[in-house]
Amino acid sequence: MALKNPDSLPKHGLLLFWLIFVIFWFATLGQRALIHPDEGRYAELSLGMLQSSDWVTPRLNGLLYFEKPALQYWMGALSFLVFGINEFAARFWPALTGILSVLAVGLTARRLWGCGQFAALVMAGSVWGIANSHFLNLDMGVTFFLTLTLCAFVWAQQDGASPAERHYGTWLAWAAMAAATLSKGLIGILIPGCTLVLYSLTNWQWDVWRRMQWLPGIGIFLLLAAPWFWLVSERNPGFAHFFFIHEHFDRFLTNEARREGPLWYFVPVLLVGFLPWISLLPRLVREACPRWPGAQFKAERFILIWALFVFAFFSKSNSKLPSYILPMFPALALLLGQTLSRIRSAELKKHLCLPMLVWGLLACAYPFIDQFASDASPLPVMQHLAIYLALGGVGFLLCAALAWYFLDQGKTLPAIMLLAAGSLWGVSMASLGHNSFGQLKSSKGLVEQIRHHLRPDMEIFSVRTYDQTFPFYLRRPVIQVDYVDEFAFGQQAEPDKAIPTLNKFITRWQAAPHAMAMLEEQTFEELQREGVAMQPVYQDVRRMVVIKP
Repeated sequence: MALKNPDSLPKHGLLLFWLIFVIFWFATLGQRALIHPDEGRYAELSLGMLQSSDWVTPRLNGLLYFEKPALQYWMGALSFLVFGINEFAARFWPALTGILSVLAVGLTARRLWGCGQFAALVMAGSVWGIANSHFLNLDMGVTFFLTLTLCAFVWAQQDGASPAERHYGTWLAWAAMAAATLSKGLIGILIPGCTLVLYSLTNWQWDVWRRMQWLPGIGIFLLLAAPWFWLVSERNPGFAHFFFIHEHFDRFLTNEARREGPLWYFVPVLLVGFLPWISLLPRLVREACPRWPGAQFKAERFILIWALFVFAFFSKSNSKLPSYILPMFPALALLLGQTLSRIRSAELKKHLCLPMLVWGLLACAYPFIDQFASDASPLPVMQHLAIYLALGGVGFLLCAALAWYFLDQGKTLPAIMLLAAGSLWGVSMASLGHNSFGQLKSSKGLVEQIRHHLRPDMEIFSVRTYDQTFPFYLRRPVIQVDYVDEFAFGQQAEPDKAIPTLNKFITRWQAAPHAMAMLEEQTFEELQREGVAMQPVYQDVRRMVVIKP
């Protein structure tokens, strides 16, 4: 029999589980070096904001950088202020917003359908939610505010909502949209707005529009979101065109960002990311599409449309990254919470087979890992990763075996708790194992080895290459040489902060009393042929660091 009351376990037992879960959620944040490009980029943006005390104009490596709004940079800077400048502080905001998304999903599912524990555990145990909460990028932060928008909206729109719930829930949805817009731009408006339009059209329900409290809602949105956009535009005349046209329309409609992918690009992301629940997805969709809802607001259908729109919108975009569909995962968790609260234990057991197979294969990867080794991924690094994959896989399998035992006893909730804990353990171990590989894409170890060569008056260059983590671990910007990429706007606005050609770099290098440069071996050999005096002090498979003798 399915567990009828999702909260029937002793409250102290539930509290103890969540306390341990949250502690472990944050425990591994500082155990890995920041890696290139995303983690280094967003850590450096926050650090630059803290060091400059300019909370309006974002700068990356000292250059104007307007690809995204400033909310996450503010949170990162405050985190550095509280916890110090380290990896834990750098990743704290994604981890915090990840666990807050779990809380929002749980409270909303409890209020709407009485299955809060189940929905929260689905979100907490989803592989892609865990992974993005422990990796420094923008997507977990914007996902939290979009989740808050979704939860507040369906809470306010439910037919049994009290006047206070309608009033404050709608206001909260507007405020959360403003925060989502400040986190990553216009998708903070686009996703909720398009979902509302599609829901109204497919169900021919328009009462929801009359309950949106447009005048105070738009006022709340503008009060929260407009000041930063106004200030940054006033101080930086080219901001508006670059941010709204280049970073939104050009990215979506063209392949200028060089992140294109096939229409099915996100299918494997969903299949892997929604483990260990992915085999329940067909049932989730079927149960979220009940018969024609009539005049009643149907939260399940609205939430499903939200998830489908996110998937379809980013699948159509010409700029794709795996984390872009993350805002659909809390919606799926809300829906699956209902399914799990009703499912029979014997039926749920069948759905353990797929995640157990996946983690079992990962646990057995060590004997075959040499097939994936290369100069860029040395065998010792891959073996280290395989050991941690084995630890993660074995841990998940143990949790799944215990879940199977509880399902034999007809206890669904403890089984789901074990699966969520097993996913957190497995993804955490995989992340720790990746650190050996990540060190190859990080400047942490490099800076530790060259630190005794550094001087306060030394000019530091990055020649024809750029590691996003290099200035973060140096705690100071570097001078870019013959390198543009995402710095085009900043270099055009402040051309004196970069060196456009190798010849001009040679002149600058020879004039500097003390100098250091990161470059690739090919560039080093070219400079040697030009007779430039350079002493190598560090080299790995990707780059070299040299100083002026």
